[in-house]
Amino acid sequence: MNLRKIWVPVGLAVLLYAAHQTYGWLGVAGVGGGIVMWLLLHFNRMMAVVRKASQHPIGYVASAVMLNARLRQGVNMMHVVAMTRALGQQLSPEGQQPEVFRWTDGSDSHVTCTFDHGRLVSWELYRPKQEEAPAPAIEHTSAP
Repeated sequence: MNLRKIWVPVGLAVLLYAAHQTYGWLGVAGVGGGIVMWLLLHFNRMMAVVRKASQHPIGYVASAVMLNARLRQGVNMMHVVAMTRALGQQLSPEGQQPEVFRWTDGSDSHVTCTFDHGRLVSWELYRPKQEEAPAPAIEHTSAP
């Protein structure tokens, strides 16, 4: 069970109660305005992330190696979507936990991320083996 879903509303209710006990209805109006502003800021950020993600193909990232280097355990899905600027290609069945998403770059490297209740649990980078090309010949010209 995700305790954030319980403790955040309980904490906000306690804050409203304390404001009412201290400043009366004026305190409730002030704290309520602050709570509404906080919710609007988070909603605005979420809409900006989704707007940017809608302009890129699903499952695409500019560099899978850079994404792998920037990922941290415990970040939420919205943070990863903001980093990649694209929604991930869902590999797990819809509605089941944990959720598995993949982002692929132009060189067929990909990062597969596992989310449990919206939080990043693990990720794996796959890079295809590259064939070694012969070194280019270097021509030396004599200066006149």
